[in-house]
Amino acid sequence: MPEHVAAVLLLIFLLEAKHMFADFYLQTAKMLAGRCSYLHWGRAQHAAVHAVGSVLVYFFIGLLFGCPLWVMFLIPALEWVVHYHIDYWKGWHTHCKQLDPSQGAFWRAVGFDQFLHHVTYIGMAGLWATGFAQ
Repeated sequence: MPEHVAAVLLLIFLLEAKHMFADFYLQTAKMLAGRCSYLHWGRAQHAAVHAVGSVLVYFFIGLLFGCPLWVMFLIPALEWVVHYHIDYWKGWHTHCKQLDPSQGAFWRAVGFDQFLHHVTYIGMAGLWATGFAQ
């Protein structure tokens, strides 16, 4: 396998692992409350957990394959904005419409939310791999 392919696959794997911990292990009640409000400190903190995790991922990738310092912070900063808005949509859609896990619409919203996050990671890896980070 070419080194650049291995690097991109490792980057995506690490971003996905970070996502699992940030979304499913590190969320607090404060991050999950008040989902209908656009300006929400808990959601900002949750998106920041993701961004900090991504900084760590890019730092590790940088040690192995190279990554300029500014990229280690710019791509995660962009991720923070995207993650915040994806979560706002899901929170608004599920909470304000009073959806619960017994409803198909709830699971479609959760699935679409997760899909958008995973597509974000493909984009983040693509930015790094196409020379943006070189």
